[in-house]
Amino acid sequence: MWLIWFYSNTLMKSYLLASRPKTLPAAIVPVWVGCALAYRLTGQWDGGLAFYTVMGAVWIQVATNFFNDAIDSQKGADTDARLGPLRATAAGHLSIKTVYTAAFLCLLLAAVFGFPLFMMRGWPMIAIAAPSFYLAYGYTGGPLPLAYKGLGELFVILFFGVVAVMGTVFVQTGAWYIEAFVAGLAIGCLSAVLISINNLRDIDEDRANTKNTLAVKWGRRAVLNLVWMMILVAYSCAVWLFGAGLDLLYFLPAFLLGLLIIRSIHGHLPGQIYNKFLAMAALQLILYAGAFMLNCNS
Repeated sequence: MWLIWFYSNTLMKSYLLASRPKTLPAAIVPVWVGCALAYRLTGQWDGGLAFYTVMGAVWIQVATNFFNDAIDSQKGADTDARLGPLRATAAGHLSIKTVYTAAFLCLLLAAVFGFPLFMMRGWPMIAIAAPSFYLAYGYTGGPLPLAYKGLGELFVILFFGVVAVMGTVFVQTGAWYIEAFVAGLAIGCLSAVLISINNLRDIDEDRANTKNTLAVKWGRRAVLNLVWMMILVAYSCAVWLFGAGLDLLYFLPAFLLGLLIIRSIHGHLPGQIYNKFLAMAALQLILYAGAFMLNCNS
């Protein structure tokens, strides 16, 4: 009954829309990969620490989405010409103040789940959390909004890839490993592919609203090449980590999907079909994480 009420309640549906649940794999996958790598490196992993880590990551992700929804609406970046999903604030379903409040509450929840990690691993957790909390807002807001300066892909590679995976491995093992950096680079690159496709889809709208993404600054062809390079880096990292054995076949479905994504975005000009390519890129990220886990357990 509670779920029926939730999904039928207009206000709750608006909050769900603003939270952008389809983006959550970008928060969950790095923790999944980090735990799998920790098991490969040490032969063990802690489910409780994994739970606190993934919950912290998810609430930071949702806070980022709320800030993004409100700030893009303030700046006029989400218009009726938008090709992507409806945005709750721009559509008038939620007020800017309400969405900001929801974002700060999400950061508070992230801090609550992060506290046991701080008690377990100490100050490095603060060093990871502080910039992550700020950039939940600073991705689209503040004096240097990364998404408006062409730094979105770099931010995702660093924080949804390298920092998230290395941080998870550190939480699990108490040590820093070069393997965690390489795995984080791979996950970050595949996550950044989603940002690039999103920005290619919105290139005309962003250009009109002075949102200087890499697609706006560099042009379509250059970003298509960037997508190809990021996918190539991700699978090169898999070879570095696991060698050239038969176990690499686990990555084949994800790799073939990556090739299909490249072919698809090359063959279509920006439009609503790019929403399909975004879903394909999200599936590639999940398939890659699954292949990574199978290699770590083999």
